[in-house]
Amino acid sequence: MLDVLDASAVRRWSHAAADALALHRDEINDLNVYPIADGDAGTNLTLTLRSAAEAVSGDRSAGAGSVLRAMAQGAVLGAQGNSGGIIAQVLCGLADAFDGLIEADGPALVAGLRSACEAAYAAVPEPVEGTMLTVARAAAEAAEQLPAGDRLDAVASAAVKAAADALRHTPEQLDVLAKAGVVDAGGQGLLLLLAELAGVISGAPVERGPVRPAPRNRQALETARESGSAEFGYEVQYLLHAEEPALAGLRASLGELGDSLLVVGTGNGLYNVHVHVNDVGAAIEAGIEAGRPHRITVVRFADQIAAEPDPQARTGVAVLAIAPGDGLAELFRSEGVSVIEPEADQPLTAEQVLAGILDSRAAQVIVLPNSLLGGPAEAAAGSAREQGVVVAVVPTKSPLQALSAVAVHDEGRRFEDNVIAMAEAAAGTRFAEVTIAEEQSITYAGRCEAGDVLGLIDGEVVEIGSEIAAMGISLISRLVAAGGELVTVLAGADPDAVAAAGTVTGHLRRHHPLVEVIELAGGQSHCPLLIGVE
Repeated sequence: MLDVLDASAVRRWSHAAADALALHRDEINDLNVYPIADGDAGTNLTLTLRSAAEAVSGDRSAGAGSVLRAMAQGAVLGAQGNSGGIIAQVLCGLADAFDGLIEADGPALVAGLRSACEAAYAAVPEPVEGTMLTVARAAAEAAEQLPAGDRLDAVASAAVKAAADALRHTPEQLDVLAKAGVVDAGGQGLLLLLAELAGVISGAPVERGPVRPAPRNRQALETARESGSAEFGYEVQYLLHAEEPALAGLRASLGELGDSLLVVGTGNGLYNVHVHVNDVGAAIEAGIEAGRPHRITVVRFADQIAAEPDPQARTGVAVLAIAPGDGLAELFRSEGVSVIEPEADQPLTAEQVLAGILDSRAAQVIVLPNSLLGGPAEAAAGSAREQGVVVAVVPTKSPLQALSAVAVHDEGRRFEDNVIAMAEAAAGTRFAEVTIAEEQSITYAGRCEAGDVLGLIDGEVVEIGSEIAAMGISLISRLVAAGGELVTVLAGADPDAVAAAGTVTGHLRRHHPLVEVIELAGGQSHCPLLIGVE
């Protein structure tokens, strides 16, 4: 049990929260009926907190306040939708209260919860009760009612208990929730965020079973749509570089155009703007008048609320990846990819891959085998084709190649064009592995003994050594020497692997400052480090 939150604890919370939201993404999507029944709150929260976790992975600050600030800024930059913007403001409020703190105790967390609540309410021009705002206020008030100076774990526990109770009562405050038979989706996401914080503090595992919402039906969806923002047909969102004085005019202009307005900032002149409107062009022009908008996205609500599908029919396209590690599995899931997680030290069978293809219920499936041995994937693809499923196997030899392939997948493109683009992206990613020899063997680099550290590039042993970090640095130097703009390092499940990943990325940032570096928790057991260069 922790007496204080330090930098390490905040980092663990960041990743645990992102994993929890990814796990509950579909359940939260099914709760999503307010303000628009577009079924994307879980996805938006997952993407927002994944962005926060990635920002923390790249931050090497020694204080809890600094790491939390990085987490908040990452959330703001990656915030998606109404729920994502509000939860980013919750993290900004916490970061404001923790500013300058190396460690945060119980009273600091009380102040942080109050600051988070105030930031969330301030972000919404017309706050509505029965939403995640209500859940945030309940958590803050419960913490403030504890005796002054109470322990960190007591504060976190009280906040979670009050948040859960407030969430249960949200249908009593919003008719649209009561009619659909669900609690507030954003509030459920905030509760998960707080529960993961309490879990990090207590050291006890957090129960991550599905929330099991009541099934949404078409009538409930239509009722929710009419009760939400029926007069506005589009969601517009963009990042905006602007001076703070320009924000008042921006808020006024967008407020006249629509509703669900959020303008959340990182504190350094960059803002995430979200609004529901009918006039998309005017919403973007308002951003141009205020500053420099970019990463503009527009969603038409009518496209998101589709007729209920035939449960027996195969429709759409699915991407299926083999993920040899918990962290890798969550990375793929956060991108909307279906996952097969092989058991440790057990070979993957064609039957397992076939089950994954058929379970997707998709008419067309792209399989990413992520191994030099594609036999099971090809065999499964052949069997699936006999059952009427269109299947393509993109020859990814590493999860790093698969992540590159997923990054270029475009749902608006033809299936065949996607397969070609993903194959090209995979082929353009060079990869390396640091692994441990299990027995004496002869390799291209010479004889190795059990316990030696092996460095592989494109599946071939190129170097034998004794230290994981040193081997990782050597492999990256080889790859970067041939050119590269982005290096991704996936740390294995072992703590030594995590430490080595930090050493490797630190070396790269010092000696190759022009190369972008991403360090992620892969959780793979078969090798300490996976490295990709694009």
